[in-house]
Amino acid sequence: MIKIEDYPLSRVPQDKRVSFLSVAIVHMGMLTALDQFMLGAVLGNSMTLSEAFIAITIGSLIFGIVTFGLGLAGMREGISGSLLARWCGFGRMGSVLIGIVVAVSLLGWFGIQNAIFAKSLNFALGDRLGFALSASLSGLFLTVLVAFGFKALRITARIAVPLFILLVFFISYHVLSGQKLHDSFLLAPKGEALTISVGITIVVGGAIVASLMTPDLTRYSKNKRHVFGITLLTILAGEFVVNGLAIFIAKTIGTADVVTIMAQSAGGIGLLVVVFSTLRVNDLNLYSSSLGMVNAIEGITGKKLKYTSTTIIIGLLGTLFSVLGILDRFVDFLTVLGVVFPPIIGVMLVDYYILRTHRDALDASRSRGELPQKTPLIGWTAIIASIIGSTIGLMTEWGVPTINSLIAASLTYWLFNLLLRRSPRLQTTE
Repeated sequence: MIKIEDYPLSRVPQDKRVSFLSVAIVHMGMLTALDQFMLGAVLGNSMTLSEAFIAITIGSLIFGIVTFGLGLAGMREGISGSLLARWCGFGRMGSVLIGIVVAVSLLGWFGIQNAIFAKSLNFALGDRLGFALSASLSGLFLTVLVAFGFKALRITARIAVPLFILLVFFISYHVLSGQKLHDSFLLAPKGEALTISVGITIVVGGAIVASLMTPDLTRYSKNKRHVFGITLLTILAGEFVVNGLAIFIAKTIGTADVVTIMAQSAGGIGLLVVVFSTLRVNDLNLYSSSLGMVNAIEGITGKKLKYTSTTIIIGLLGTLFSVLGILDRFVDFLTVLGVVFPPIIGVMLVDYYILRTHRDALDASRSRGELPQKTPLIGWTAIIASIIGSTIGLMTEWGVPTINSLIAASLTYWLFNLLLRRSPRLQTTE
């Protein structure tokens, strides 16, 4: 059985590795939830069918390459993504900064998912509360739930993801039965049009946090074939099944609004499943964001924040994002994720597979089942290269933003290290 919180600062021993399916099921769960359905609905409502599937295919290829690369490194070393970053360019403090970026992105996801919860609640009550009050109540409810650990409700919420998958197949059959595939290709986008380059970027943005978290899971894998199979199954299930079905449904119904889709197709039961789905996903978003912030602050300042108070503060911030309309900026949010995270991953892959800066130390310590004795303090070149890559991805109007940011950061980091090879290192050790 996989427990992500196990072996937080050590390697997973070979005798603790688990079966292919044990890891694959958990990994697929990251891309078979409501957020992927929301992404597919946006693509279906804003692009032609062929454009949407081109975006999914190219986005999945990018996601697959970087995910397999990181996952393979995690499997070889038996360590989590945050630990891996320490010896892949970023150093101890740099990996803490990555943790903060992940925590902030999860805070954004909390705001988006809470907005869906609130819309469903308000719709079910006939708009009696209004969206702002609904979002405030649902955000406060979930914040209290996570902060004080009401396990009964959290356990109940765990059935939501399987129910949501069943609901997606039910709605697909209900909406698409009798619909000719040829007719779907002829339907014009009804929402604000998106280009293929933007579509690719938001596809990557919708999945890239899962890519960065992949070593947390594949450190339990036994070999590279398992890592490849896990990556492939997750892409097929998340991008081409959940995401793909959402494209067809949104295009047929003519809306990207998940609440409208569920209400029209499955009535009150659909709305109830959406509520439970957001409950489960946001349970994880808020928990992981709070834990990440607590660990980051401790790593930077040495001070231990209380988990409960940190969760309440982050939950209130996420709720505020919902009330202020973060759901209306869903595409912009995914675009930012799609250009901020690929540079980080690109730097890690270049360092681990090409520059191999700390591979000797990793190899030597792995044979002893330990971690390297010396830990780089902070990798300024990695941080600067990531910032340059993200800036290029956000500011340039040519090409595909997510590819631009990935290549720019990777090349910049590689060139920095070539130029500095004969100069004093910018990374200090402790």
